[in-house]
Amino acid sequence: MIKYLQGELHDRRKVMALVYWGKNAITKCRELAGATNPEEADPTSIRGSYGRITTSGIYENVVHVSSDPNDAEREIKLWFKPEEIIVDLYPVKDNTEKECRHKIWA
Repeated sequence: MIKYLQGELHDRRKVMALVYWGKNAITKCRELAGATNPEEADPTSIRGSYGRITTSGIYENVVHVSSDPNDAEREIKLWFKPEEIIVDLYPVKDNTEKECRHKIWA
């Protein structure tokens, strides 16, 4: 699974990470994404249109959507620095390393 997430399975190391913010953002994104299993996803959803299951049983469901606000916070903090997010989603604090100040997640 780790090799798949890191792009080593297909030798592609490009990922586009996005943060959608707003009322019911997770619910709306999950509806657009479709069921995790591409074969069970609505054909008009992202996974229904572009996902597949390989002959070795790996789900290539094309898109990841956080399951709840706690997962979203953990995943946003994993992928982004505070200054890369244009709204203040979570608390931050100043950090000084080698005379360079920058924000880190609190």
